[in-house]
Amino acid sequence: MGGHDKGLITLKGLPLFAHVAGKLAPQVGNMVISANRNIEKYQSSGLNVVSDSLPDYPGPLAGMLSVMQKLSDEWFLFCPCDTPNIPADLAIRLWDKRGQFPAIWVNDGERDHPTIALLHRKLVPALENYLGSGERRVMVFLREVDGQPVIFPNQQQCFINVNSPEDLAQQEDK
Repeated sequence: MGGHDKGLITLKGLPLFAHVAGKLAPQVGNMVISANRNIEKYQSSGLNVVSDSLPDYPGPLAGMLSVMQKLSDEWFLFCPCDTPNIPADLAIRLWDKRGQFPAIWVNDGERDHPTIALLHRKLVPALENYLGSGERRVMVFLREVDGQPVIFPNQQQCFINVNSPEDLAQQEDK
């Protein structure tokens, strides 16, 4: 997106993060934003903002770790700011399928979406070690901790990422 903060790019009059927050708000008890720039703009939404505790912004897992270190909740639902069409039953479906697994993520029937995930607090030490070793791959970590996908069949449109101006234009037309 040309170096622009994706969460603040406007879709149908609202920043992308506001679409996700609006969909998640009725599904979760507490919501925070993981961000490393434009903190004041995100804070103006009224939501708390957590920045990475690790230097050099080493990717989505670092943001997940920072949130888990900062908050005292037992379970954490993560969703990137560039998925504005997440389903209204995302949280409950992940929650209902968690079973004994410490991590579960979305699979739309065609592909995994590892950054849309429900993680248990007990993963913090494993995540610290994983990131400390230099690893960054979300899917590899989730598999290493015996996570499992939850299939959302025939819902590919719910998990579309807005990664380019073309993607944004397609979403504007819907």
